[in-house]
Amino acid sequence: MSNNAKIAAGGVAVGLILLIWLPWWISFLIIVGVPVVAYLALDPSQRRRLRRVTRKELGR
Repeated sequence: MSNNAKIAAGGVAVGLILLIWLPWWISFLIIVGVPVVAYLALDPSQRRRLRRVTRKELGR
């Protein structure tokens, strides 16, 4: 398994555990909030690069 696949599998597992352990709306805020905070923590140049790569892959 690649590193990205391991991270994705771990994220799904943590998300499922949070859904069972916490109320659904707190779990939703955590699952949505972590990627948003990570995106906002990037420099503007890193955000542009991320958007460019994402658009390039969508255009395939």
